[in-house]
Amino acid sequence: MRKTLIQATAVVAFFALWKLYVTGFNVSALVLPPPEAIAVALVDLFASGEIWFHLYTTLIECLGGFIIACAAGMTLGLLLGRIEILDIIFKPFVIALQVTPKVALIPLFILWFGFGIESKIIVSAVLAFFPVFANSYLGARSIDRGLLELFDVGKSGHLRRFRILVFPSAMPYILTGMEMAIVLSIIGAVVAEFVAGSRGLGYLATIKLQELEVDTLFAVVIVLALIGFLLYFLVGSLRRFVIPWHESASRTAI
Repeated sequence: MRKTLIQATAVVAFFALWKLYVTGFNVSALVLPPPEAIAVALVDLFASGEIWFHLYTTLIECLGGFIIACAAGMTLGLLLGRIEILDIIFKPFVIALQVTPKVALIPLFILWFGFGIESKIIVSAVLAFFPVFANSYLGARSIDRGLLELFDVGKSGHLRRFRILVFPSAMPYILTGMEMAIVLSIIGAVVAEFVAGSRGLGYLATIKLQELEVDTLFAVVIVLALIGFLLYFLVGSLRRFVIPWHESASRTAI
């Protein structure tokens, strides 16, 4: 309760300082609208129904990208973390993908997948992939050596060892990667909409900027922030259900 009160007070103080700054320095609404103007624009945006289609599109893109990134990153990370020959062969390609600027790849994804929602999902997945991969890889590498030797003594098969030891031991790391990935998946979807979108919150923000509806632009940004906050909280809350035995599961996501 005390933590929630402190957080709420901090938010109220932030908007109060915002209002004081805008009023005291007579800042133009085209540069920084007052908080109440943004609140009105936010209400109008939902009341008019204009935002719902774009909100749905962005959610589909970021969640689709997040699921792909988790599936691919987890699989590759665990396999490369435990199988040396795969690590030697594939890790340079994974690193090369990570260091390549993702914005530079967007034209290629549009060429391959078109201007529809598919290319946005791929951009989102590529951006969110590496945190899941890196943490899965680290988790697979960080298994207690004594437990590995115990399974060697018991002559446990590879699938049984993976199911009982590797995967559960790596889950705290994987969930950490997923927390970072959900945020990056939203960024990937919105950036793709900026560059080549015809729908979605990123596209809507671009349109409002062109029309100089700055208060509505800020309202769209706030919606994106709230979506990110909610999705991050939901992914962080998975710890309580997936790894209730781990110390991190007793901590709140926010």
